Amino acid sequence: MLLRRVLIVEDDLDTREMLARFLEIAGYHVTQAANGVEALHVLRSGVHASVILLDLMMPVMDGWQFRAAQRRDAALSHIPVVVVTAAGPRERVPPIEADAWLPKPIDLDGLLETLDAFCPV
Repeated sequence: MLLRRVLIVEDDLDTREMLARFLEIAGYHVTQAANGVEALHVLRSGVHASVILLDLMMPVMDGWQFRAAQRRDAALSHIPVVVVTAAGPRERVPPIEADAWLPKPIDLDGLLETLDAFCPV
């Protein structure tokens, strides 16, 4: 059985930990990062991810900057990205190439459905 691995990139500690606990209970292996710089470091240190849950508005390196750096890195560019944001309706947010999009507050059933598409059992 393949491990279903999720990297959560979210600056809000409570949100990040709540998502991590929920996904761990649902059977996912979870790694956390507080911003884009930390996420790149985690991924480049050898941590594997089946999918990345990416907040957009973060200090240090925001979601757009992270996604641009990830797409430039051949070793990381293949990892699907699911944007999870309170930035507003997708059509009002500066474009970002993402594989899926979930608004905050997060519908947990929708989150599992989305992740299951990228991490089949």
